Amino acid sequence: MEWPEYWICASWPDNARVRGVFTSRHGGNSVGPYGAGGGSIAARTGGMNLGSHVGDDPAAVAANRARLGALSPGLQVVYLDQVHGTGVADLDTWDRRSVPQADAAVTTTPGLAACVLVADCLPVLLAAPGGTAVAAAHAGWRGLAGGVLENTLKALCGKAQCEPSAVQVWLGPAIGPLHFEVGEDVREAFVDRQAESATAFRMTRPGKWMADLFMLARLRLQAAGVSAALVHGGGVCTVSERQGYYTFRHDRITGRQAGLVWIAAPGITMERQG
Repeated sequence: MEWPEYWICASWPDNARVRGVFTSRHGGNSVGPYGAGGGSIAARTGGMNLGSHVGDDPAAVAANRARLGALSPGLQVVYLDQVHGTGVADLDTWDRRSVPQADAAVTTTPGLAACVLVADCLPVLLAAPGGTAVAAAHAGWRGLAGGVLENTLKALCGKAQCEPSAVQVWLGPAIGPLHFEVGEDVREAFVDRQAESATAFRMTRPGKWMADLFMLARLRLQAAGVSAALVHGGGVCTVSERQGYYTFRHDRITGRQAGLVWIAAPGITMERQG
């Protein structure tokens, strides 16, 4: 069966046990503003909203989450209580009942998926060599400026006992540089910590700038020791391609898509969803 429209399967060269997926607004059970893109809002169906906090029908969200969990036999997707911060949850010590409050998660446990939900913010997936550890991070501008990627990378490398230069990274869909206008405070939050970040901002009018989240993430990862050649993806804009992805900045009332990554158990292959 084919992947639902606009889903992105992250490939991990020489890291056969790692699986990663970025979902879209297509392929599920939600309707209305949470439905798949195209046509009038009232007529929309087939939405893959995974957010339980955005006003969607809880039964539709539960069905969508069940479908995501069926990507691989025995897969358990761990959802976070995201607060636009820099905390990293250790899923290896998770009690499997509570909802961790964090904006990133790391694990070495096969079949346990680190997952972040987004609708313009940047989802970032990371994998250690040999599939010994994986992590997912929710990188909105606040978390990105505050160090969520550096914290996630540190936690991942600590788990895997590897160097940042060996870590593979995938950047998922997010609001692109033609649509993400920010104020001087946002620019200063990045440039004050990393001068090179100035290249990721383009002035549109006095005190206003277009920001490139993809470039900002790459710059922060490279400064933390990640090889530029091992950073994949990026460049897919949720606003420009809003028929395929949820976008909070454009729609306000909308769903959430996911970026998730996990270690497959030996002999397990990913099940394709149609």
